[in-house]
Amino acid sequence: MSENRKYDQILDALEVLLENKSIRTISVREIAETAGIGKGSIYYYFSSKDKILEALVERSYKQPLETAKDLAARTDISVFTRMAMIFHACRSSSSEFLRRGMSSEETGAEKAYLHQKYLQYMIAELKPELTAIIEQGIATGDICFEYPAALAEIVLIILTVKLDNSLIPETEEENKETIRGLIALLEKGTGNPAGSLNFLTS
Repeated sequence: MSENRKYDQILDALEVLLENKSIRTISVREIAETAGIGKGSIYYYFSSKDKILEALVERSYKQPLETAKDLAARTDISVFTRMAMIFHACRSSSSEFLRRGMSSEETGAEKAYLHQKYLQYMIAELKPELTAIIEQGIATGDICFEYPAALAEIVLIILTVKLDNSLIPETEEENKETIRGLIALLEKGTGNPAGSLNFLTS
């Protein structure tokens, strides 16, 4: 069995187990049994169950994020269009996060833990790309802001938390109002007229 195949089998096993069990009750031994490999093989690839979960999150959202990063690097496309691509990547990944769902056995604390893993990955992966786009916008005069990395992080935190609506559940209208507030702040911070960046959420 190839190295990559075993690695994927471990992730597949955890994904299957999470459909009916909470992360708290799943053991490394159970993951190994579900994957059809020895428990010792698990530790060749991962130092803990937590690391398996992190790898599963990364695999689950890798494709839409890679697509967003490729598009974000297209300097022939306007700064704000590329920012919109980042926003859409957040929405796509959030939809996937919701679609996969969580087992009914999971407590609020466990759901928050899984959500934290998702947020960490999303923000870590997209922050450098969004920062670079903002810096390009500053260089061309399209954006007026002194702290591009901070702005990127603020935007991503709001988007990832609000779009999947699981950490702080609110009504659709309340979420839309938060996003409208974010757009208004972006317009003021970038010197764009009110309403000019509404397309970012379309």
